[in-house]
Amino acid sequence: MRNKKLVTIALFTTTALMLSYIESLFPFFFGVPGMKLGLANLAVVITLYFYGWREALVVNVLRIVLSGLLFGNLFSILFSLGGAAISFICMTLMKKLGLTLYGVSMAGGVFHNVGQLLIAAFLVQTVEIGYYAPFLLAAGLVTGFLIGVLARELLRRMPEELR
Repeated sequence: MRNKKLVTIALFTTTALMLSYIESLFPFFFGVPGMKLGLANLAVVITLYFYGWREALVVNVLRIVLSGLLFGNLFSILFSLGGAAISFICMTLMKKLGLTLYGVSMAGGVFHNVGQLLIAAFLVQTVEIGYYAPFLLAAGLVTGFLIGVLARELLRRMPEELR
């Protein structure tokens, strides 16, 4: 990896980590336990469009592991990795299929929640956890759209020299 690219990826990872920390300081309660805005995904979406899926995967995994170690616990790492794995695969496929940045980000938000619901259902050994699904899926659409809007605006303003 070129030095400039390595430094830029490190900055994206740091930004994602800072956004995770900020989100942990100001919990948003929307009536469903564990619901978050997903601000850290902003850095992942930007990296996906700025460089590609390999670099975005690095940012995503580093952000989850580091934020879990610093601000969470083993369960937060497992839930985040599960949600992020499904979300990331979905976002990468949707980008390849030609969806807009907004659509890719919204799919990422929805499928992150799907992944976390699957892990929760496995851990508690019940499918009744699925009652949260409509709320989480709607929240994933809304927050995914907002992250997409922010990502589009930031990508438009980022200098080409960073590549």
